[in-house]
Amino acid sequence: MGRPAQVERAGPDRGQDQLAHFAINADDVPATRRFYEQVFGWRFTAWGPPGFYHISPGDGGVADGPATGDGSIVGALQKRRDLIPGRPTTGFECTIAVADVDAIARAVPAHGGRILMERSTIPGVGDLIFFADPSGNVVGAMRYDPAAE
Repeated sequence: MGRPAQVERAGPDRGQDQLAHFAINADDVPATRRFYEQVFGWRFTAWGPPGFYHISPGDGGVADGPATGDGSIVGALQKRRDLIPGRPTTGFECTIAVADVDAIARAVPAHGGRILMERSTIPGVGDLIFFADPSGNVVGAMRYDPAAE
């Protein structure tokens, strides 16, 4: 078993190293949206690119805006995509809030994972990578920064 990565951690009190975001990938976004509206009573708010929605259940359990680092989890519904070329992403896609996305990007391959998407910046949200763990599970790591450009 390898040693833990030497990564600066901000701690749970600052909303780091916790699940911060999940996305539901859908081939038919309108039908999937209706499904979750009818089954769970979730509300959807258009945000960002076409076909991308924030999810709000109305009970305070999921935030309906970009993650703020306050411990809330942001849900999204989006058009299915291939983070691994030729393999559509299925299941819920999860992103973990981190203090240093570059340190995580160095730690992933050092501990048996692989980078699927190099660091990119989402303006007004932060820096993001996607990686696969040793079992092939896709995970995002995001350094949230509302001033990101």
